[in-house]
Amino acid sequence: MKRTDRIAELIEAARGDAASDLVLKNARIVDVFTGRTMEAAVAIKNGHIAGLGEYEGAETVDLQGKYVAPGFMDPHVHIESSMACVSEFARTLVARGVTTVAADPHEIANVLGAEGIRYMLKSAEGQPVDIFFTLPSCVPATDLETSGAKMTVADLEPFMGHERVLALGEMMNFPGVIFRDPEVIAKVEMARRFGKPVDGHAPGLSGQDLQAYLAAGISSDHECTEVSEALERLRAGMHIMIREGTGARNVEALASIVDWRTAPRVMWCTDDRHPHELVEEGSIDHIVRKAIRLGVEPFAAIRVATLSPADYFGLKDRGAVAPGRLADLVVFEDLRKPEAAMVFKRGRLVAENGKMRPDISIPSPVEISPSMNADLSSLDFSVPAEGKTARAIKIVPDQIVTRQTFFEPDIRDGFALPDVERDILKMAVVERHMGSGKVGKAFLKGLGLRQGAIASSVAHDSHNIVVAGTNDRDMVAAVEEVVRMGGGLCFAREGRTAAKLALPVAGLMSTESVHAVSEKLDRLVGACKECGAAPKDPFMTLSFLALPVIPELKLTDKGLVDVGKFQFVPLFVS
Repeated sequence: MKRTDRIAELIEAARGDAASDLVLKNARIVDVFTGRTMEAAVAIKNGHIAGLGEYEGAETVDLQGKYVAPGFMDPHVHIESSMACVSEFARTLVARGVTTVAADPHEIANVLGAEGIRYMLKSAEGQPVDIFFTLPSCVPATDLETSGAKMTVADLEPFMGHERVLALGEMMNFPGVIFRDPEVIAKVEMARRFGKPVDGHAPGLSGQDLQAYLAAGISSDHECTEVSEALERLRAGMHIMIREGTGARNVEALASIVDWRTAPRVMWCTDDRHPHELVEEGSIDHIVRKAIRLGVEPFAAIRVATLSPADYFGLKDRGAVAPGRLADLVVFEDLRKPEAAMVFKRGRLVAENGKMRPDISIPSPVEISPSMNADLSSLDFSVPAEGKTARAIKIVPDQIVTRQTFFEPDIRDGFALPDVERDILKMAVVERHMGSGKVGKAFLKGLGLRQGAIASSVAHDSHNIVVAGTNDRDMVAAVEEVVRMGGGLCFAREGRTAAKLALPVAGLMSTESVHAVSEKLDRLVGACKECGAAPKDPFMTLSFLALPVIPELKLTDKGLVDVGKFQFVPLFVS
């Protein structure tokens, strides 16, 4: 059917001159334009909302006074962090009332480059959720680590005009922006040439440096952790994405800034959310409920989850229950605790009571090349003592930022050792893309393990193999198992694998269901907890310890990085 014919049929249905395909009667419509409810029927034709009022349709569903809101949208998420392939991720989200996402394939692009982006674009086809993308701007994020690919302006530009590409993804190289790195500026200018926004990533940036960052054309930030930080950005014209992921949870700290005045410039996002949170809590729906519990007015909380992100990306066909918009709808009973009882995607009932309907088909996983190329022939985690005082990365609970601390290690036979009693463990990052054999080594405080070691091929942003443990033997065993699986997570104890989760898709994702991945991850986390692990999700915590763009001290395969100085620092200071 031609577009003009579809519009004509929509107009006919809106006027009542022809029957609609579906009418949802006795609905309480959540009006995200005015912050009120309206009691009316919702008429749907050709997957779009024809009108609100009194209508007749070929099919009628009596909602008996339930609320109808626009489908939720996640404006910034890394699908790879769910550890599930795109199809299984979509299956889980749509059951929660999330009908649109803007995903940043930054993780897989750092492993496989353009092939990874093509894989995600292909995987997004035919899903029950509209999956859009923001092009990863920082592959690699810095030259402080070894990544699997490097993507220049020339590599990105062919994707920029794709119908599923909404923006340039988070520009985490903020020093490159404010110090006018030509390649960084060229990427920003490319996005502006295509008329698309540039997502930001600038934790702690303030004053004139923030002004310079925004002057370059950066549009948003999801890294705010304090009210003052968020307000400074809002006053400067920035859009704020308030994050509630697994490794970083900022809603409680920032909920107070959200009201009907700020809502047009604020969005909720999940960023990185592990499978057990998706299964047990949800996605954007969970954030909406939490925000309301924290005192955010329900209409503002829902607008921030719907119209605000749609407007930010210029998606004028969704984000509200209004004529002409897509019939992407979530139905729930309690305005103060919205839990999806029914979810409609383009006018079709796709999920009920937290589960996708069995008659809704999803595409099979797309094929992708293997990605594990680690040289373990001379793997050695010993740390020669080059002084009496050493640095350690200190974990900050529920945050992805870290602190720097100093300690005097136990030294035997010229080697510095971990100290379980003081919660000082050994940590390493093993290069896995080029087979170089590079290994960065450091010490870690705050993981809490009293036995064993954990290893993961999920290590933001370049996704080398990151490992931490109480002894070298278990660290070696854990890394070897990750390589055998072609990527994944492992907990090793007494030189053997105690629990594992295979992630053969780029070392980041499984083709199993989110529930299956969650169960295996729960067993992994449980095994770690039995041996003293302190973080709620030690593998999510571990995955960010190799990210050299988040303060304060991080480790890559090339060495220990002082993020504030953006340079390598020695492990020993005296």
